[in-house]
Amino acid sequence: MLYFRMIFIAIISFYTVRVVLDVLGVEDYGIYNVVAGIVAISSFIPTALSSATQRYFSFALGENNLVKLEQVFSTNLIIYMGVAAVAVLLLEAVGFYLVSQYLKLPEDKAGSAMLLYHLAVFSFAFSIFSAPFMAIIISHEDMNIYAIITVTESVVKLLAVFFLAQLPFDRLVAYGWLMMLAALAVMLMYMVTAFRKYPECHLRKLTANKALVKEVLGFTGWAVFGSFTTIIRTHGVTVLLNQIFNPTVVAARAIAIQVVSFTNVFAQNFNTALYPPIIKSYAENNKTEMYQLVLDGSKLTFFLMWILLLPMILKIEFLVDLWLKNAPVETYLFAQLALLESLIFAISMPLATAARAPGKMRLYELALGTIQLLILPVSWLVLYYGYPAYSVFVVAIVANVAMFFARLFLVEYLTGLSSVQFIKQVLSRVTQVVFVTGFVMYHLEGFFRNTLGSVVLYGILSVLLNLAVIFILGIDRKTREKFKIFGLRFIKARA
Repeated sequence: MLYFRMIFIAIISFYTVRVVLDVLGVEDYGIYNVVAGIVAISSFIPTALSSATQRYFSFALGENNLVKLEQVFSTNLIIYMGVAAVAVLLLEAVGFYLVSQYLKLPEDKAGSAMLLYHLAVFSFAFSIFSAPFMAIIISHEDMNIYAIITVTESVVKLLAVFFLAQLPFDRLVAYGWLMMLAALAVMLMYMVTAFRKYPECHLRKLTANKALVKEVLGFTGWAVFGSFTTIIRTHGVTVLLNQIFNPTVVAARAIAIQVVSFTNVFAQNFNTALYPPIIKSYAENNKTEMYQLVLDGSKLTFFLMWILLLPMILKIEFLVDLWLKNAPVETYLFAQLALLESLIFAISMPLATAARAPGKMRLYELALGTIQLLILPVSWLVLYYGYPAYSVFVVAIVANVAMFFARLFLVEYLTGLSSVQFIKQVLSRVTQVVFVTGFVMYHLEGFFRNTLGSVVLYGILSVLLNLAVIFILGIDRKTREKFKIFGLRFIKARA
């Protein structure tokens, strides 16, 4: 069910982008993305904070320590209040200069852009304050509640866009107001759920444990460093392309990144469900269970993404044209390469969770962050020597392969998970499935025309083939037997 909810959210997200572009128009949509993008650059802060919070909540739950859980909640809530206040002050101070002096905007849109920026800052503050409440829901593994709120958020944002189309005044500012109200509504949903459902969530004796503050901020600091390196390399490569090629190439890269961000939701949500049990099993000192969760989680994450992305990669031209009109011609290859990169990242996600379990982040983040940052100078060298624009994606793919092996060996060092065992149980099976299904679907692609009916049929065939090959080659004998028993029971129950 979680997988189908994710598909539903992805479809709504794709459709929302199309409707927003139609309602706002190209100019206002561009202004919104530029202005809100200044705030969005800081999005790595709540992401890193949420990662740290989930780790400490899950660890306390694994220890079955309610007193410590209350301390973790109280301490994290105070930290988030401070971070939200500082973030608003800094963004308002910096943003006034950037929006009024630095950005090139039409004169008649300057006032609207400034107001839009203020609204985006408050939306960002609401998202920061949502994070601890979202983290406690995820740590308790109440994934149905989490899914309901995320689906509601997507639907509310889509309905807001339809409402926007009926408004007679400045739609750019109105869209900013609607997005801020949506962020506020989501924050309230998380807060009300947490306060009503979990006894450790209360405002009585709201105090910060000094030792825990130091520990959480130390963990968060390295997580922020890791997220920051990702932001730097992503935006840095975009600037490189802007300096060397025309704006069409930059637009093609932006579209490719947007496609990947939508599809990555599947892997991220699946691993959101995996995060608490991996941390809890480590806290319980149940290494065997933790290792199995990482091994199974890595395979399942990859297979879920591969089932989704294989037909997308092979039919990308039709799908992009169906989604957007007049997309730059470079978009197709850029999107294919970016999706390949996301597959490598997907198999690494449970390893990243396992690396966070011991709480020793310095070595891990330094190693991964260094590889991330190296993407920028290597991309510059490649472009300097005259290689085409798509080369930056090839550099990123090679870097992601390096980061995968770095994660694997660092997790072995930090937790004891055998890298040889991972290669045998995960990497070898994944490689077999990719080779067989990729080979077959690549050679069948030419038999299916670029029409909606043919592409849907092609996608269904790809899913069925993948399920069959995964059952035969992708899982071990014990897992196959479990599926057989479950299938027989299901058939008997229906008979």
